[in-house]
Amino acid sequence: MPISLADTYPRLVGDIGGTHARFAMQVSQGMPITEPLALPSSDFAGPAEAIRHYLELAGLPHPRWAGLAIATPISGDMLAMTNNGWKFSVSETREKLALTHLRMLNDFTALALALPKLGPDDLMQVGTGKPEAEKPIGLIGPGTGLGVSGLIPSAQGYTAIEGEGGHSTMPAFNAREAELIALARKKFAHVSAERLLSGPGLMMLYQVIAVSGGLPDKKLQADEISKRGIAGSCPVCREALDTFCAMLGTVAADVALVLGARGGVYIGGGIIPRLGDYFATSPFRARFEEKGRFSSYVAKIPTWVIHAPWPGLIGAASSLDDDAGSMVL
Repeated sequence: MPISLADTYPRLVGDIGGTHARFAMQVSQGMPITEPLALPSSDFAGPAEAIRHYLELAGLPHPRWAGLAIATPISGDMLAMTNNGWKFSVSETREKLALTHLRMLNDFTALALALPKLGPDDLMQVGTGKPEAEKPIGLIGPGTGLGVSGLIPSAQGYTAIEGEGGHSTMPAFNAREAELIALARKKFAHVSAERLLSGPGLMMLYQVIAVSGGLPDKKLQADEISKRGIAGSCPVCREALDTFCAMLGTVAADVALVLGARGGVYIGGGIIPRLGDYFATSPFRARFEEKGRFSSYVAKIPTWVIHAPWPGLIGAASSLDDDAGSMVL
């Protein structure tokens, strides 16, 4: 049954990952997203509990509609997150929150939907290349896991891809990477890209590099590895970080080739934006362009790091706009 646009507000939007659950509110049509807040996912049993806490904490009105970007495949009513313990029913969540409409979408599908809405100040280009209009766009981002998505041109503008490319098998570009992947395989039978290109993946790279050199594993966290690697104060950390960025270049270029992403490749997630100026001089872009006979093809493709503070929320809001457009009078 058609509805009026006013009946879709207030709207709540969320971006829920393995570590943080981020929420914000859009009170009425034409108003910006406000009251953004990140909460530790581990503090709550599921999304309904986290949302109730957010609304109470911020003193916000009860939403009618909600759009939640979540770091897991979206299929059926029961969802289980890949990188935290949440398992919940979509319909029960909607009922618990007394919502008239609840849209669930993959977190990197939401991030892909946000890309056309980002401005120059939200992005940092790494390397050269210029985007071609009306061509596919790639998206990749390491955080607690590794997200992969993209946008395909359509009659409506762009259609976002929902996939799980982060779980594709991690390729070895050279003998050193083959050695490190073989060491990682002693712990994981299948070494996916996510196993090495994520926060836990950076820790794994540090561990296997230390083992390969007969050095002790100091059990450093990803942030500390990045910090020491950028400073150059720890050779193992520096090799781990350089290898991480090089491997990311390999996989990002694979995404570009698979999609024909001549509209560019965007890098999101929680890790790369925090690397600052180091990333621009890291092995990422050189590796991105090393594709043999297709090196000249990928060299023309621009790559950007996303620095917008809440891009997943922008994408979740965009998904609600799409739903509203198909339902309103």
